[in-house]
Amino acid sequence: MSFLALTIPISLLLGAIFLALVIREIRKGAFDDFEGPAHRMIFDDDEVPERPGPDT
Repeated sequence: MSFLALTIPISLLLGAIFLALVIREIRKGAFDDFEGPAHRMIFDDDEVPERPGPDT
């Protein structure tokens, strides 16, 4: 019984801490753009410009 009296408050405290961390990150905007980085990686516009030929 003393084991439960120790682990239940600790688990509730840890759950409250993790919930507070998630809420803080949501308010900071960490989860605003789910698809942006994935699409930016696929549609990257870092094309190498063509070099002029020797006859120009």
